[in-house]
Amino acid sequence: MWTHRGRHRPAFAMTPAAEQESVWDYPRPPALLSDGRHVTITWGDTLVLRSDRAVRVLETASPPTFYFPPESLTPGLLHPEPARSYCEWKGTAHYWQLRSGQRVLRRVAWCYPSPTPAFQAIAGWLAFYPHQLDCQVDGERVVPQGGDYYGGWVTREIVGPWKGSPDTGAW
Repeated sequence: MWTHRGRHRPAFAMTPAAEQESVWDYPRPPALLSDGRHVTITWGDTLVLRSDRAVRVLETASPPTFYFPPESLTPGLLHPEPARSYCEWKGTAHYWQLRSGQRVLRRVAWCYPSPTPAFQAIAGWLAFYPHQLDCQVDGERVVPQGGDYYGGWVTREIVGPWKGSPDTGAW
């Protein structure tokens, strides 16, 4: 669990219980935290990923983003997309699509092949948008962070509010 409590939480932020984390206690710039919980990602009946070696990226006002080593993926499902984006902290992200038979799910994952020095620990690791996938952390189904841009994973230990819903654009 993240235990940093040095930030001043805004008045509208929820106060976390003992076993919870407030996204308003996460740092800026973001922090990396190893997470050994069991994670699975499925797409219908297709197992996309199984891992006990995630790294969570914790950034103020957002639920954590989970990154996974490439060897935890089922081979042959991910294919590169031409899309790119830029993060002020991590650098240039490359996007991926899932393909299984005739099914295609575009822009479902991303990674930083050559991140900035502070984020070398996740170089080449993949993060997934949970919107169209069944992502589970220790058997708990992940709720996707709102909005089309963010890839945060909401689990029961996370409290907000967080960015992504229509009324959060000014944060």
